[in-house]
Amino acid sequence: MEDQAYTPSSSMDPYKFLNIVQNPDGSLTRQTPFPSVSATEDHQSSTDPNPSQLALFKDVPLNPNNKTFIRIYKPPTPPPNTTSKLPLLIHFHGGGFILLSATSRPFHDACSVKAAMIPSVVISVEYRLAPEHRLPAAYDDAMETIMWVRNQAMDTNGSDPWLKEYVDFSKCFLIGGSAGGNIVYHAGLRSLDVHISPVKIIGLIMNEPYFSGVERTESEKRHINDKILPLPANDLMWSLALPEGADRDHEYCNPMTPDGPRNKEKIGRLPRCLVTGHGGDPLVDKQRKLVKMLEEHGVEVVAEFAEGGCHGIEIFNQSKAKALFEIIKDFVNTSCQCVSGATAKSTL
Repeated sequence: MEDQAYTPSSSMDPYKFLNIVQNPDGSLTRQTPFPSVSATEDHQSSTDPNPSQLALFKDVPLNPNNKTFIRIYKPPTPPPNTTSKLPLLIHFHGGGFILLSATSRPFHDACSVKAAMIPSVVISVEYRLAPEHRLPAAYDDAMETIMWVRNQAMDTNGSDPWLKEYVDFSKCFLIGGSAGGNIVYHAGLRSLDVHISPVKIIGLIMNEPYFSGVERTESEKRHINDKILPLPANDLMWSLALPEGADRDHEYCNPMTPDGPRNKEKIGRLPRCLVTGHGGDPLVDKQRKLVKMLEEHGVEVVAEFAEGGCHGIEIFNQSKAKALFEIIKDFVNTSCQCVSGATAKSTL
């Protein structure tokens, strides 16, 4: 009854809103609102006002059978010496698990800026989309990426020269926005179960992470007809992304179920987290609940919530994007300093 009480009129067509058509075989025909950037495109063709500061980039295959790949970004100048290698950011794009790509212009530009600005090496994952590949396919691709990074760190079958020259594998971060933020959370938990040494994931960065639930939050009710993420579109994306027959209280969608979070012991082992959001986002209440849950389990959380705004505002507002980049840069740098400080103490 809670769902029905806060469902807008059926005149709102979520398929039309999302520019998707479901085919007879269940797959989607997608009309993307953003252009893609190919790996062969001029590295200085971005809309960034300072193209000389952009990162260099290239694509490498991850799993050819799944048609997944990784786009690697490195800053325009190398580290000053071998003792000051750069952190690695493993990036997952947004799009409700059903839309967009690592090559979509907004995500490509954002990764390029992060690589040059922090500075860092960024790898952006082209993971499989639903409903052709429902969850946990995206989480599987995330873990395959983390294991690929481990193999690079171990120089298994030859390390990629960019990573070998630039990356400090003891300073890795998972980062993503919206659905990408959801992937960060679940991949972070999964990574606790596998041996990834010498790789160390020291931070999770979740920008406006994409979570929901069967019971509507106050922010979902308040922004039921939101211009960016209206409730019918949100519900449709989850119905296409979750395993067949699952509802929005499935752990992939709602880690904060009324019965309490799953993986209680593992949550407390997560590294330092950054969670960002905006008051105008229908998902903001769920994001705040995520912060509370993490803190209750002893996780160190940096929470940055701004008034107003909307879901994905950094895509549409350059000043908001710049502010977000600064928050991320500060989180990465302070997290790396904590690791360096702890390492120095251990050698005394």
